[in-house]
Amino acid sequence: MGAHRWRLDGQVALVTGASVGIGRAIAAELLGLGADVMLVARDEAQLEASCGELEEQFPEAQVRGFAADVADAEQRREIFDWVEDLGNGLQILVNNAGANDRKPSMDYADAEWRAIFEANLFSAFELSRFAFPLLSQHAASAIVNVGSVSGLTHVRTGSPYGMSKAALHQMTRNLACEWAEDGVRVNSVAPWYIRTRRTSAALADADYLDEVIDRTPMGRVGEPEEVAAAVAFLCLPASSYVTGECIAVDGGFLRYGF
Repeated sequence: MGAHRWRLDGQVALVTGASVGIGRAIAAELLGLGADVMLVARDEAQLEASCGELEEQFPEAQVRGFAADVADAEQRREIFDWVEDLGNGLQILVNNAGANDRKPSMDYADAEWRAIFEANLFSAFELSRFAFPLLSQHAASAIVNVGSVSGLTHVRTGSPYGMSKAALHQMTRNLACEWAEDGVRVNSVAPWYIRTRRTSAALADADYLDEVIDRTPMGRVGEPEEVAAAVAFLCLPASSYVTGECIAVDGGFLRYGF
């Protein structure tokens, strides 16, 4: 017991979609708690810039970046070839990367909705399976999946996005039960509207923003750091008896009635 329960010193984390927004905030939060962090993102220039900024902010930690698209099966393999080649092991995996294309259900081409599932669900499943041999080498390790309130109730994100996130939450529950005996905890978070580059266009519509705020008891959108804090808690020794859980980071949205 003690302060070490709230630290990640000596642990190695892999965060996908880590160069901007929620993913970058998660990387910073884990670094601040003492972890060494490997960042994965598609945009190599942005990834390099983010790694450089984080190295300046956390000079005592080890920050590494790898440019890859987790929606591509071959590049998923390359990520874990890289992780294994580094030889530092792995205690934490955060499946944060995702994608969306918001439109009415009848307007999706097959390739479009399948691409959403590839980015949001299949990537997390396969990366978790690649990570398992490394994670299970430790007495206690953690996977955190960044889901969405759209996987728990209807929101206007488009049905494939909501379906993929619902499946991600169910995957969290299944892997948590299956891998508990191996010392691997698996949890998820479900954000509502968070102020990021991805949400900026929707939230720029004043009328839409008013609707969002009206359905959010706390009366505001969230910040990336607020999601990152919940993710970090699920990685900490302090949450050692928590697995298969989903924490909504939603300002009360899911609990709002009439």
